[in-house]
Amino acid sequence: MKVVTISVFQDDLDLLLDNPSSLTVTSSARGTVKDKTNFNVDEDVSALRKAMEGLGTTEKTLIDVLTQRSNPQRQLIAKAYEKATGRTLIDDLKGDTHGDFEDLLVALVMPPALYDCHEVIKAMKGAGTTESTLTEIFASRSNKQIRELSEAYLAKTGRSMIQDLQSEVSGDYGKALLILAEGKRDETTNVDAAKAKADAKALYEAGEKKWGTDEGKFIDILCHRSVPQLRQSGVCNSELRLMEAYLISRFLGAGTTESTLTRIFVSRSEIDLIDIKVEYKKLFGCSLYSQLESEVSGDYGKTLKCLCGQEE
Repeated sequence: MKVVTISVFQDDLDLLLDNPSSLTVTSSARGTVKDKTNFNVDEDVSALRKAMEGLGTTEKTLIDVLTQRSNPQRQLIAKAYEKATGRTLIDDLKGDTHGDFEDLLVALVMPPALYDCHEVIKAMKGAGTTESTLTEIFASRSNKQIRELSEAYLAKTGRSMIQDLQSEVSGDYGKALLILAEGKRDETTNVDAAKAKADAKALYEAGEKKWGTDEGKFIDILCHRSVPQLRQSGVCNSELRLMEAYLISRFLGAGTTESTLTRIFVSRSEIDLIDIKVEYKKLFGCSLYSQLESEVSGDYGKTLKCLCGQEE
């Protein structure tokens, strides 16, 4: 099993923890996808059935319905669809679409905890472990989300998620990830100035001031303190670097990693994708929407662009 040093994890953690909305998922005010007003579940079920039954599939209808409803509304649609047809919406989507487009639509229909569970299992499957996926999920989810993920994992596999993670990750990275996976990070918004000062001093003593690094001290502080407390300590220096780093590396690297784009857009579209778009434009001078137009195509690209939304 690959061992990742604490310096690599710290880089990931610094990127992933530095957004307060990622750890206090109680509002969709900064999301691009919101509850649809005048929502009518029966009309949506009828539209989806018409789009998939018979010869051919009307992809535009699938995209319009599934990207313009919130996840709770999609869950109502999925339940009503199964009641009306005797089939699951996910199974029918899998039968009528394919490739990245299929994966994206299925992800949109899945409950968030189940989707995270799917991604964690995929990250640990086979030879080697995809540490970047595990880091992204466990460092950006709230305690409640992690608890729901753990419950979904147990229901899906019959095994403890923590125990499976223990067999997959090791070293300082493993220690840090397992703490995050417990879902016990301090999420209070109050800041203790004296404690912040002590933490800043402790990190300095553990790192820059000495030869080598006291990884245990970094792990303890970075993985237990609240985001406001870390910011007060000077650990988190910018307001929004949560997802744009991942988008950047995938967009501007060798090709586009569709599975990563799917996970980010699905998981952040109802939370803080508006902020990610703003930060992306600041960094690159172009909109995320325009970058999507040049990097992804077909029905998959159309769906991502609907989730992203054009610049206002």
